[in-house]
Formats: sequence, structure tokens, C-alpha cells
Amino acid sequence: MQLTTEQLDSFNTNGFLIIRDFADRAKCEAILDVAKAHLKHKIEPIETEIGYGDKSKDYRRDVVDYSSKLEERSPTVRRLRQVYYRDILFKEWMEDREIRPILEQVLDDQVVITMAHHNSIMTKMPNTSTETGWHQDRRYWHFSDDNLVSVWLALDDEYSENGVLEFIPKSHKMSYEPEQFDEKEYFRTDYSKNMSLIETEVSTTLQRGDIVLFHSLLLHRANANRTDKPKIAFVYTVKGASTKAIEGTRSSEYPEICLENS
Repeated sequence: MQLTTEQLDSFNTNGFLIIRDFADRAKCEAILDVAKAHLKHKIEPIETEIGYGDKSKDYRRDVVDYSSKLEERSPTVRRLRQVYYRDILFKEWMEDREIRPILEQVLDDQVVITMAHHNSIMTKMPNTSTETGWHQDRRYWHFSDDNLVSVWLALDDEYSENGVLEFIPKSHKMSYEPEQFDEKEYFRTDYSKNMSLIETEVSTTLQRGDIVLFHSLLLHRANANRTDKPKIAFVYTVKGASTKAIEGTRSSEYPEICLENS
């Protein structure tokens, strides 16, 4: 499959693109079943909700050890990390040949999976999940340029009440002043200069099998899960082969998977 000219233009203009009913629903269900088992048994490496909002900019940028170092009996898991190596179903989805021509189009380069960032099963658990503030993923990644795109797979229904991704269109091409972000590099909602931009936010709904592609500089957020059912999704990040991880940073501390051209 390849994107139409209109789809590619939409991605380049807005910084994100939703492709409906892309992944086979049975495959999504199988991935979801494995993810639930890993979540149930809290198989490391994981990230929990414990202290998530308190983590510093330096932590997000520099820490390489992804283990959660569990200190509480029943912490809420925020994400399963390093999923490429966890199960063949996860690996196969990240190497999916059907999506590869699309990724080549949006990157305009050979596709490389980066293991250092995302490569995760993301959750929003009922009652215990937290809101994710406006941010750019690229803020704590270290690469030679910004040609990185994330692939979000909805494993079940996603909507505002359970924490669907929301985006600020075109924000990946804008320039910002330091004061527009807080000390943890979240886009401030209490700063007057940000208000008009935040008002342009786009929220949608996703169903099992839908995918979202979004640029590493695009501002995005998600509500806490206000329903009684977990929301579980799959996200990984790709970059162009000419985009290089900067040595000595977390971005360079994990292997990369270079995919053959489609």
C-alpha cells in the first residue's frame, strides 16, 4: 500500500495522518492478548505511573535502564518497554511489509526502527492512569535531524474519555520560545501565547486496526482514562537511514533495525 498524493500532503502539512482499518483485526486481537499477559505479570522492562509526572527532563533524556524497580505491591503499568524482543507478534508488526512503502514515503528515506524510543505497549488504566500533557516526543531524543515518525496502532476503541491521542495540527513546523514550555518541556497551558494554538487541537476516535502516523515534533496529548476498561495501544518509532543517533546519548544506546526497501 502507498499513500495517495492527498494523504502524503496531509501528513506533511498537519504532521499526522490516520489510516483507518489498516491492520488485520485478528492480528490486533492476538497482539492485545499477549500484551495483557505481560501487563498482568508486570514483565520488565516496564514504566509505571509511580512518579511519572515528577520525572525530570534529564531523566527522560539520559536514563538508559528501563526497568521500573518496583517498590509498591500493585503499581499501575503505564507502558511495556522494549517490546520488539518480547514476542514474535510484536516483532512482526514492527517489521510489517504492508506499511513499509508508506513509511518510506513519509520519511523519504530507507526505514530504520529505533529501539531507544517508544517501542512500547502504551496503556491508560481506568481510575489510576494520569493525563499526558502537551509535548513533543523529540524533546528528549538526540538525533542529527528531526526525520522521525511514530506509528500508533489502536488495539481496541480509543476516544476522548479513555485517552485517545489529540494533536495540534502543523505544530511540527512551528518555532517556539523557551518560555512556552515548562521545566520538564511540556507545552504550557497557563501561558497566554499558547492559548490560540491549543484551541486548534484535533481529537478523533480510533477503532481496532486503525493506525496513526505522527511526526516527532508534533505537539500531542491524551486524557486520563475515565472509563472502567483499560485502553491499550502499540507504538513504535522509525527514522530515515540518513538520520543518525548522536553518540553518547540514550538514543544511541540501543540497536537499530534497518528494514529492506519495499
